[in-house]
Amino acid sequence: MLAVALSSLAQSWLGGDISMMTSNARNGVIYKDSCGVTVDPYDLFKQQGWNMMRVRLFVDPQNAPGRHHDEGVCQDLDYVIDLCKTIKARGFEVMLDFHYSDTWADPAKQFTPKRWEGLNSKVLANSIYRYTRHCLLALKAAGVVPATIQVGNEITFGMDWPVGRVDPMNAENWDVFTNLLKAGCKACREVCPSAGIIIHTEKAGVWEMTRNYYDRLKEAGVDYDIIGLSYYPMWHGTIPNLGRTLDLLAERFPDKPVMIVEAAYYYLHDGVNRGEEDFSNCPPGTIEGQREFTAQLVAELNRHNNVTGLFWWYPEENRYGTRFEKSDWGLNRGLFNSANGQALPALYEMSRFKQ
Repeated sequence: MLAVALSSLAQSWLGGDISMMTSNARNGVIYKDSCGVTVDPYDLFKQQGWNMMRVRLFVDPQNAPGRHHDEGVCQDLDYVIDLCKTIKARGFEVMLDFHYSDTWADPAKQFTPKRWEGLNSKVLANSIYRYTRHCLLALKAAGVVPATIQVGNEITFGMDWPVGRVDPMNAENWDVFTNLLKAGCKACREVCPSAGIIIHTEKAGVWEMTRNYYDRLKEAGVDYDIIGLSYYPMWHGTIPNLGRTLDLLAERFPDKPVMIVEAAYYYLHDGVNRGEEDFSNCPPGTIEGQREFTAQLVAELNRHNNVTGLFWWYPEENRYGTRFEKSDWGLNRGLFNSANGQALPALYEMSRFKQ
């Protein structure tokens, strides 16, 4: 790890993935504090101790299915540069999240961008390198060098399927996948040498898979700095189980800080089961339940010296004052109440992280 990266990673980072903030602003979304006073959300986040914002980047989002556009898939390079300029101007650092896809990349889908379809593994790795380098050079030219960079999004099972597909419990194809990662990491090191590189997975509730995954990266010599995890209690088990994973990561990978780069919970559950959600050990999907989850999560994370970051996914979700983009798509997991625009108690609980 570079000395510059070490010094920047020594502090705690608090924030959220605010990739829809530009779209929300264009559509007139109204944000309020907990007392109902209209506020600038950036000012409110700053008051609560947030210091880094995460932004996703798709390759060619115009190629995403129409329903995904309605869900917020719009972050091309121009959009991201514009948003990152605002983030930096408001006094926050930037975490850049490369999806290496034209649409959502997660454990259930890692679609190869249309421009890279049919490429063999060697050409695909070179394409990832050139694309990553191009994007980072453009951000650098715009004066918005990221402090941290995710090379892939929730890539427990690889990325750019089928070429880069893997399973942590199976040794097959890891040489191909890790070469894709190395290509992206190489571009990050060349263009943004002081940035911390994050490899992001989403099996925090299953230690064996998490262990095998990062063991395989170590065996392959992948050059990265930070272990990034997603944690949603309805998919990833209890908070004590997360704590066990964090303890074991500290023992096995003492040189790798951990960031929870995605976390969220419902303040209002609509009864729709999204991807086999299990609420048997979760708080109720209510405003108080969301606050309780956040308080418990922050308390657990504060126990772990290896944890250096906490980021809420889609905190800016809020339809108050306008319709959300072209549809009423919403998950009710943000930190503002879409019924009245007011900041929810969970937002204020987050400020206790690493105090």
